[in-house]
Amino acid sequence: MRSIRRQLLFWLLAIVLLGVGIAGWLIYRQALAEANELFDYQLQEIAAALPSEPFSQVLGSRDTSDEGIVLQIWNRNGALMYYSRPRAPLAPRAELGFSTEHTERGDWRVYGAIVGDNVVQLAQPVSVRNRLAANVALRTTWPLIVLLPLLGVAVWMIVGRGLRPLRRVTGALDARHPEALDPLPDARLPLEVQPLVRALNGLLARLAAALDTQKAFVADAAHELRTPLAAVQIQAQLVARAKDDAARSEALADLQAGVTRATRLAEQLLALARSEPDGLKATKTVDLQALLADCVLTYAPLAHARGVDLGVVANEAARVEGDPDALRVMLNNLIDNATKYTPAGGRVDVSLRVADGHPLVQIADSGPGIPAVERDRVFDRFYRVGAGAHRAPTDVAGSGLGLAIVKRIALQHHADVELADAPAGGLQVSVRF
Repeated sequence: MRSIRRQLLFWLLAIVLLGVGIAGWLIYRQALAEANELFDYQLQEIAAALPSEPFSQVLGSRDTSDEGIVLQIWNRNGALMYYSRPRAPLAPRAELGFSTEHTERGDWRVYGAIVGDNVVQLAQPVSVRNRLAANVALRTTWPLIVLLPLLGVAVWMIVGRGLRPLRRVTGALDARHPEALDPLPDARLPLEVQPLVRALNGLLARLAAALDTQKAFVADAAHELRTPLAAVQIQAQLVARAKDDAARSEALADLQAGVTRATRLAEQLLALARSEPDGLKATKTVDLQALLADCVLTYAPLAHARGVDLGVVANEAARVEGDPDALRVMLNNLIDNATKYTPAGGRVDVSLRVADGHPLVQIADSGPGIPAVERDRVFDRFYRVGAGAHRAPTDVAGSGLGLAIVKRIALQHHADVELADAPAGGLQVSVRF
């Protein structure tokens, strides 16, 4: 598991080490430049001081140290008069001014000058200067290196202090009851933590809404299922108490009808659950023309048996992006409602047109319709139109879920559903994608 504190500690210490390394290199280069100036000046001073000393003293000042200055003296005829270190790998002739010689034993800084009647050459190993510059850089940077462990401890503590609000939020979430979905307090939180808490509060709000919806759905479903199941139980008892075949056949028919109603209600409940916002499958291009024709063909026998004229008055080519199964459920519910509530001898007209580039499905019937004051409420779950709608001639037992399912599937597909009066006097349902 990756730790933010460890990552910050690692990268901060790595950056500090890199900074110390760069600073040490810059200090080394600066110290080397100053050492070169100092030692070059020293070579000039030594050369300038030679004429004031007896030549015998110069000959006596032999330097056999590896890090010492090498001295060579020539006369004007080019004869070597003095060589302080015979084994030093320097050039056999003098070159006036400063120069750098590259030898097998390293680089040498050489200064040549005419002193009196002689030519003097002074040389010093470059390694002496490099060593001095390195010592200066090391003495400058070693306190920073020594402080690295203390810096690591400080970073560890500071980062832990900075992450303390996250631990408080985590503790508040761990201590919560599963059903406690009230928002977390976001006061006195760092700016970096506030977006996280706001996102969590938004998630909690959505979960609370989903949970309330689920609770209401379960309560309504249990209430609605109680009635058909009780009816099925009574009808089963009537079958058991039947005294003759005629009574038994009538009771069995009622029992079968009750089971059919309960099955239909369970199917509607499942369809409603699938039409929740998170119930949509992966979308694809759907041929709406073919789908609508297939739905009408499915309900044609049922409409004929009820004496209802079901037909397609217009079916233009149209395609939409969506879930074909969900769209089929929506269209089937609309056609089923129109066919079910239209009395014998009535008609149901189905059409598909493209208006302003948007597919428009319309299903109009000649049934009792829905009063304008109740058209907004019929999309609520388990709501049924009251007796004032004069539906006695075509009254059928419904679950009050059909239009609720239609509305949810339409919202999933970014479509609008509108209810209006049909030209034949019934209800016209329009679905505009």
